[in-house]
Amino acid sequence: MKLQLALDDTTLEEAMELIANVRDYVDIIEVGTPMVMEYGMAPVRELKKRFPDKKVLADLKIMDAGKYESEIAFKAGADYITVLGVTDDGTIEGCVEAARAHRGLVVADMICVKDAEERIRRLEELGIDILSVHTGVDQQAAGRTPLDDLKVMRRAVTAAEISVAGGISAETLPAYLEYSPEIVIVGSGITHAENPRKVAEKIYKIVR
Repeated sequence: MKLQLALDDTTLEEAMELIANVRDYVDIIEVGTPMVMEYGMAPVRELKKRFPDKKVLADLKIMDAGKYESEIAFKAGADYITVLGVTDDGTIEGCVEAARAHRGLVVADMICVKDAEERIRRLEELGIDILSVHTGVDQQAAGRTPLDDLKVMRRAVTAAEISVAGGISAETLPAYLEYSPEIVIVGSGITHAENPRKVAEKIYKIVR
């Protein structure tokens, strides 16, 4: 099981300082969608330059032009990109084609997907590598958690790996581990902590 750290509401330099502090306890570094919107692919390039031993995910949430947009991230050094599970099959196929050409991986973000089990089967047929349970910030504010969606995904998935995100902390993590996701994604639980290194170490040890 791997720990993925999501970098969202932080400056580029703050992000680099944070990763330098917690790198021993993080497997995948996610350049979150807000950072992509603010800085483009600069964080991906800088992370691969400073921390070449770490995997980097560009959270593009692609909805169209799958091959073209995926290649932007892969050429910048990303190891993973994300595409929205609700998008057209042709967009998914473009992302997968680009990933295979660049030895990268494609994550389908399942936020707002209806008929999840049926869509999971189709995404696996299309070659998606990782399916991501994602309860967004706005959904969390309404009281939703990823646990129910994770249960459904664990039943439905046959080939892809599973990642899970949505307000996860050291205190809530054990409930998720019961369903054995391959990747646990934590953002503000670490980035907003008083002692990020200490919290990252604690979560990493639980995950391991």
